[in-house]
Amino acid sequence: MSDAEPGSVAVIGAGPAGFSAAAELRRRGFAGRIQLLDPTGAPYDRPPLSKGYLAGGSAAALSLAEESWYSANSVSVTAGTAARIDPDSGTVLLDGGGEIQADVLLLATGGKARTLPFPGSGLLHTLRSRADADVLRCRLGAGKRLVIIGAGLIGAEVAATAAALGTAVVLIDPVPVPLVPAVGPELAGYLHSLHARRGVESLTALPVDVVADGGALAVLLEDGTSVAADTVLAAVGMVPDTALAEAAGLAVEDGIVVEGNGRTSHPRVFAAGDAVRRRINGVLERRSEHWDAAVRSGQAAAAGILGQEPEQDAVPWFWTDRYGVHAEAVGQMSAVGVTVERGKPGPDYVVFRITPDGTLAGAAGADAGNSLRAARRLIALGKTVDAAALADPAVDLRRLLRSRP
Repeated sequence: MSDAEPGSVAVIGAGPAGFSAAAELRRRGFAGRIQLLDPTGAPYDRPPLSKGYLAGGSAAALSLAEESWYSANSVSVTAGTAARIDPDSGTVLLDGGGEIQADVLLLATGGKARTLPFPGSGLLHTLRSRADADVLRCRLGAGKRLVIIGAGLIGAEVAATAAALGTAVVLIDPVPVPLVPAVGPELAGYLHSLHARRGVESLTALPVDVVADGGALAVLLEDGTSVAADTVLAAVGMVPDTALAEAAGLAVEDGIVVEGNGRTSHPRVFAAGDAVRRRINGVLERRSEHWDAAVRSGQAAAAGILGQEPEQDAVPWFWTDRYGVHAEAVGQMSAVGVTVERGKPGPDYVVFRITPDGTLAGAAGADAGNSLRAARRLIALGKTVDAAALADPAVDLRRLLRSRP
């Protein structure tokens, strides 16, 4: 270990970003002490919370690693909440007493569910944690009525899970077709159409309050109508959890500001995950709230902690599952350019976004994993593409990878 490397690292937040940082530290040869701190204790995965786990899956299936991994890699896990950090001394003060000391602190605090400015917001459920899922899944099933405010990724996934359990579901969103910027209007329209096919009602409306109505609830809409429910879920996104960073005087601007290697404005503190915004070449990027981005930012922070270069930025990628359909998107589907469709809505359907210079900016598809993996490589390589070849299902996209730029 070089002199530039610390002797100990404390990771605050043990979600995918925090866990991947710990794993990457060991992969890169770090031999010092690693301590993970999280209110829930052992790290667990979040994507299944709206799908398999919500449907009744086991908590064990959420684990990011076998219990033996932590002892084998000398990573200690503490169940607790950080109340305050002192960057200068490397101290983490715990809620309820006690402290953790480390040479370097890594903030992987993630985000909190965005709240709605309703007088009746206290009647709403959210879904950010396993505890949230535990409460919600007890309220699903035949004879139950669930209203979901927000039809984006989480709202749509919960709707599919709840409907499969026999729950009567109503989705409410002011946007007629959600996810257009992320996957393009063609795929977004197909995905949104799946709700009606499975008996889920979708309303394009603006909720203004939730009130108790006898033994049930009523979601009041801007047009004066209301929707009855037993349970109301707010799935309207998240806000970054920057409280520790702000209190410690770190640079914060709708997220913890970091360099490409995860370093914050204090040399002893790094940050990763949903709560960070990278400043690259002087430009402050938008936050990314997807699983793959969280994992990669944790890995980049691990490299930065060790004074090493992070891996080259990967082409953005995310996925979502609903009604048995697995959708993925890579790159930027909202980039300037033209759209090319491959196949028809259904399995192996892909939509490509081609820039004016003929390179591929983004791709999104349904049950088309091989095509999306090839598209991601095409984007990374910056190859010019032929629109006719992309549109032809008979053309193996891997062949385009072998073609000249």
